Amino acid sequence: MEGRDEDVRVGANRYGERQPIGTGAQTQDGKDYRETPPAPLFEPRELTSWSFYRAGIAEFVATFLFLYVTVLTVMGVAKSPNKCSTVGVQGIAWSFGGMIFALVYCTAGISGGHINPAVTFGLFLARKLSLTRTVFYIIMQCLGAICGAAVVKGFQSNQYERLGGGANTLSKGYSKGDGLGAEIVGTFILVYTVFSATDAKRNARDSHVPILAPLPIGFAVFLVHLATIPITGTGINPARSLGAALIYNKDQVDLLGWAFCWGSTCSFIPSDSSQGHSF
Repeated sequence: MEGRDEDVRVGANRYGERQPIGTGAQTQDGKDYRETPPAPLFEPRELTSWSFYRAGIAEFVATFLFLYVTVLTVMGVAKSPNKCSTVGVQGIAWSFGGMIFALVYCTAGISGGHINPAVTFGLFLARKLSLTRTVFYIIMQCLGAICGAAVVKGFQSNQYERLGGGANTLSKGYSKGDGLGAEIVGTFILVYTVFSATDAKRNARDSHVPILAPLPIGFAVFLVHLATIPITGTGINPARSLGAALIYNKDQVDLLGWAFCWGSTCSFIPSDSSQGHSF
C-alpha cells in the first residue's frame, strides 16, 4: 500500500501491527525510544558557544515579558473596586498560564523554554542540563524578572506602590506552614508536568496522540494558580517572586523570611502576613 513503509517508521507504528500501542515495543537495545545521554556536570566549551548565550538571552526576554504582563494583570485586579468589573482570580490564572504557554512555545527551540528556576533546577537534578548552563539560566531568569517588574513600576510608579506590585504575600488566616505546603505541591505539579510533557518515551509510544508540550505546561500553571492564589498569591516560580519582591521592597515582603522548599523548587513564603494581599 502506498505510503505504508513511511507510516511504520513513525512513532509507535514503526513496530508493526502485532504489538499494541504503548506497551513498550522494543528495539534491539531493549528500548523503543532514543534517550539522550546525561549532561556533564561542567561543560567549559559552552562558554565559547553563541547558542549558549542566545539561550540565556531567550530566558531573560521570556521572563521579562512574563513579569511585565502578569504583574500588570494582578495590579489591574487589585485596582478594581468591583470583582465583576475585572478579570478576577480566574483572569490572573489565565494570564499566568497563557503567558507560560506562549513563551514556552516561543523559546523551546532556543533554550528549552524554562522561564522558571524551579524547572531549570529540576532538569539539572535529572542530568538534563550542565551546572554551567543551570547557573546561567537561573541568573538570566532572575534578572529578567527584576527588569520586568521594574519596567511596570517605572510606567506606573504611584499605582505600583499602592496596589502591591504583584508581590507574593501570605493571606490572612493561613500559617507559614500552609503557604509552604501549597508552594511545594504547586511547584511539584508544574515540574512533574514539564517532565511528563517532554518525556522521550511519550514521543515514541504515543506519537499518534498530537500533544503540544507547552499546552499542558501552561494549563498546569493555570490550575495551580486557581488553587493557591487565595493562599500565597502563587509563587511556584522563584524568579517571579524575587523580581516582584525586590522592586516592591516593602515590609510585608521580607526576603529574610523566604524558605527554600523541597520538590525541585525555591518557593518563597513571606514572614509577615499582616497585609494579607491575595495576589
